[in-house]
Amino acid sequence: MRHHFIAAMTLGWLPLAAHASCPLPGQWWQSQHVVANSAVLAQAIQHQVVLLGEQHDAVDHHRWQLHTLAGLYALRDDMVIGLEMLPREAQPALDDWVAGLLSEEALLEQSGWEENWGFDADLYLPILHFARVQQIPLIALNITPELRQRLARDGFSSVPADQRHHIPAPLPPSAGYERRLKEVFDQHAMGDDDPAMLKRFLQAQLSWDVAMAEELADAALEGKLAVGLMGLGHVIYHDGVPNQLDGLGIDHTFSLLPWSTETCESPDSALADAVFVLPAAE
Repeated sequence: MRHHFIAAMTLGWLPLAAHASCPLPGQWWQSQHVVANSAVLAQAIQHQVVLLGEQHDAVDHHRWQLHTLAGLYALRDDMVIGLEMLPREAQPALDDWVAGLLSEEALLEQSGWEENWGFDADLYLPILHFARVQQIPLIALNITPELRQRLARDGFSSVPADQRHHIPAPLPPSAGYERRLKEVFDQHAMGDDDPAMLKRFLQAQLSWDVAMAEELADAALEGKLAVGLMGLGHVIYHDGVPNQLDGLGIDHTFSLLPWSTETCESPDSALADAVFVLPAAE
């Protein structure tokens, strides 16, 4: 028994006596075990890319992202933060923001925040200020909806490389990811089951994934710890962006998710490399 205890502590697992049988706020869970915060962060910084998922309008998710970013940065000075929220055209505004040249208002205007993203900027500003204070580069990961739809409609080979930011064609989706995307499509299709529309929707999502993966991969291949902030759907079950990163030669991706529940059920270990338990949503 003592040997099992020592092995668990070496991996960062905490003994069951140290916590209740139900997931509690403030705990990291990994492979059906509670794991020490320091152990999760130590694992994360050994990877090339770390993905922090979010529900875009959940304030606790963004607070968790900020705290996790601070922990990662304490261990890796060579960190960059990638943002799903903005397309590549917003990169000059992000550079000027980190350099201290823009006010909040000017950043939101010059980046086209409202047009490009639309979710309340106050949810994200603490993270943006953290990057500015610590001089951590911010990277616009996304592409415009117009380009995304063009790629989905015409195909990557029909769009000149310089017009698609040299983003490569995506890998095909896994069966599970395709099924989940079809469920999303069915929820919004209003009875339209046109196979061509479904195919364009799937290709648009894959274009979205590979665009974000490509920017993160570029930073990682320069030796940076590339941390990407993006919606949960792009991260869960290691599909979406993690799958596209594999296709771009990034072998070491670590996915982290916020998670809350009102039941005693433990997190699905297949969701991500580790999940952090938040208080149940009010």
